Amino acid sequence: MTTTHSPWTGTVTVEDTALAVTDTGGPGRPVVYLNGCYADQSHWRRVTADLGAGFRHITFDARARGKSQRSADYSFEACLRDIDAVLAARAVERPILVGWSYGAVLAVNWAARNPGRAEGVVCVDGALPHEWLDDAARAKIRKLFRRLSPLFPVARRLGMAARMSAAQHAEVNIEANELCAPAVLNPVLDSLALPVHYVLATGGNLGGEAQLMERIRADLTPATLRNPNIRITAKAPSNHSKILRQDHHTIAHTICELTAPTRSAEAA
Repeated sequence: MTTTHSPWTGTVTVEDTALAVTDTGGPGRPVVYLNGCYADQSHWRRVTADLGAGFRHITFDARARGKSQRSADYSFEACLRDIDAVLAARAVERPILVGWSYGAVLAVNWAARNPGRAEGVVCVDGALPHEWLDDAARAKIRKLFRRLSPLFPVARRLGMAARMSAAQHAEVNIEANELCAPAVLNPVLDSLALPVHYVLATGGNLGGEAQLMERIRADLTPATLRNPNIRITAKAPSNHSKILRQDHHTIAHTICELTAPTRSAEAA
């Protein structure tokens, strides 16, 4: 049984940094939200409002994002350790992990490495196997972030950039794409023995043309055929960047749908 808490906002210290964390507390089923690459916890406010007080919502800003402090380590492995630290600090057991974009990759990897510790996973337009990253694409990503760097101060206020250099932004993005190579991601997806529900966006996004993004989303289908625990539950009309803002009802419904069998069993 997960320990319940009163509403709490504060910081959780991890290694050389401190993460800004919000925990609504209460007896509801715990849901831990994992952000996109450079986003902050505020992006989830519409989803948590839709779900309401029947759930316990835990959101946090990753290293150098939002209100969290900088770090010497922005790697994917560091982000996985941060999930462990937040769960331990808030005494959370058997959470539902909900990840958007980069957060979805974190969610499936954490669940695969910690069998039995999560109740389910909801992936929002992320954790999609693809093989488009090559040296030319890496160079394009680095060039893009160098070009965008003058906009970082404004983008940070909108939750679209971190307190990182252009090079650090680029390497986080490159690592995230490398983790989605089929040879890396497919074994993770195939190993998942808990419900994993996907909400997919439509069209393109910054740095990804619509045709490419739709092809990447279609490449998820073989994983659903290999592993019956994985389902595509919705195809939202909004794009990758706007899905949390425009299709929050769909995401909230998917979370409820994932937990429905458990709630029915508890009621019986």
